[in-house]
Amino acid sequence: MSGHSKWATTKHKKAVVDAKRSKLFAKLIKNIEVAARTGGGDADANPTLYDAIYKAKKNSVPNDNIDRAVKRGSGAEGGGADYQTIMYEGYGPNGVAVLIECLTDNRNRAAGEVRVAMTRNGGSMADPGSVSYLFSRRGVVIVPKNGQTEDDVLDAVLDAGAEEVNDLGEAFEVLSAATDVVAVRTALQAAGIDYESAETGFVPSMQVEVDEETARKIFKLIDALEDSDDVQNVFANADISDDILAALDA
Repeated sequence: MSGHSKWATTKHKKAVVDAKRSKLFAKLIKNIEVAARTGGGDADANPTLYDAIYKAKKNSVPNDNIDRAVKRGSGAEGGGADYQTIMYEGYGPNGVAVLIECLTDNRNRAAGEVRVAMTRNGGSMADPGSVSYLFSRRGVVIVPKNGQTEDDVLDAVLDAGAEEVNDLGEAFEVLSAATDVVAVRTALQAAGIDYESAETGFVPSMQVEVDEETARKIFKLIDALEDSDDVQNVFANADISDDILAALDA
């Protein structure tokens, strides 16, 4: 199991914590709005919007909120903000590389909040390009196990461009080229396999193994970053063992 898989599992568990649910809702809604603005409000003709809505529904975001976000984004209803995607790069404790993806309507606020979260939690900002080369943008589809084996999932997605299937414990993670994420998701649907989310994300090409104390510090840093409304996603190249994850969970 790759370090990224453990990472995905942990983030996946963390997202379920109710204290963060309202923040999660806001971030999912923002994704929908941006997808509708970029590719139009018809989910059937806009795969990015389809995936953003699907993920929101899987996370119990009310349909009314989803519909309003589509309307704001597509211009059918006023009040939509002009969100920009900005990437920040930095280092966490122990030299762990951190990529921070922001979706914001206020560049200065986003930069300030990211900088404060980093410096207060043992991190430091880095120049553009100094960390991002350690990651590649890939398609990431999360498939709950529901009694399925790795072979079941692999058979369904192999011809659609899937490159690897990782076992996350309660789910499988299917990685592909970023351009193949829709084909992979469509292949799962055709095979009648339920999936949780399909999106592109940054996957580390090399990882730093960390001890329990460092892992604790890294999660504290990520919590602080994700506390900002402007931060959409945080990616790190920490390789955290199952034993350490279990210790942190306890």
